[in-house]
Amino acid sequence: MTEKIRGRVVRPGAVVPGIVEVDGPTILSVAEHADAGDDIILPGFVDLHCHGGGGHTFTRGDAGEAAKAAAFHLRHGTTTMLASLVSSPYELMRDATAAYLPLVDRGVLAGIHFEGPYLSAARCGAQNPEFLREPSLEELGALVRLGAGAVRMMTIAPELPGALDAIRYLAAQNVVAAVGHTDATYEQTLAGVAAGATVGTHVFNGMRPPHHREPGPVVALLDSPAIVCEFVADGIHLHDGMLRFAARATPHRGALVTDAMDAAGMPDGSYELGGQEVAVTDGVARLVRDGSIAGSTLTMDATFRRAVAAGLDLPTAAAMAATTPARALGLSDELGALEAGLRADLVVLSADLRVKRVMRAGEWI
Repeated sequence: MTEKIRGRVVRPGAVVPGIVEVDGPTILSVAEHADAGDDIILPGFVDLHCHGGGGHTFTRGDAGEAAKAAAFHLRHGTTTMLASLVSSPYELMRDATAAYLPLVDRGVLAGIHFEGPYLSAARCGAQNPEFLREPSLEELGALVRLGAGAVRMMTIAPELPGALDAIRYLAAQNVVAAVGHTDATYEQTLAGVAAGATVGTHVFNGMRPPHHREPGPVVALLDSPAIVCEFVADGIHLHDGMLRFAARATPHRGALVTDAMDAAGMPDGSYELGGQEVAVTDGVARLVRDGSIAGSTLTMDATFRRAVAAGLDLPTAAAMAATTPARALGLSDELGALEAGLRADLVVLSADLRVKRVMRAGEWI
């Protein structure tokens, strides 16, 4: 059964009045049409980096919790997402991989992202320092084999002993290696890129700051054509001016992410992340022990609105929220844009960019 959705269709480089025709789970056609209305039609959001939401978390390895967190973000337009864990003991990583594999098989999750534990102690941010350690090919191999394709991304600090070998291994296994929570020099970061890293984890945050005599990881990642750079657009992680600059410096390589924790969509109060107490005040999450930013309380529709308010046009923001992250996961031949033949994942926004309807694989949520 076909269905026609009318509105201002956001396509690569343009916004056109038109109709998206859906046939079952697939986009049949996208055509211009006058008087299509004021609704804005975007491809479904793709979130590479999310720890939870709606009071539910991905970080403990509980499949029921994970399904509820994914459902919360789906209602906000995220039709494809990775479940991000934080630095954890190997046993938790193993158990989470086994628990989330059925969710990946059913399409509830696009895969698992391990943010750590192979990270810099000097730039650990809200990661629990108790669980940080040097990369282990034995651990990685066991997780990748157990995941059978469910392990999709891992964040590593490239300056650690054994990190480059770990990045090479991940790349050879079609697992995205991301550079993040790193005190690396410019040269050490480029060595990670040369080894096969293809993503920068929430660039600027959890990294040695740039300096004109030591550019560090920020400049190395922004300037590397092979790297998709994640940005957390909440006005807390990044000033709007820095977001605008970074987006323009990385055309077709910038990706909006939420980095959300379970407090997303919930009241201010006390929460937990990786065994550490978090206080959320005015929607900003910080560790109680030292005030470090502890993820965000964002949803993808909120980060999209923030990016547009910061000065990005609709096609650029849509590419950063869907097309580019889909490509980073190797899914651009399946989703991430409003094009015939791709999966019918779309978000219908009002003129003020509020979610009205969400479709995933041709079904309204």
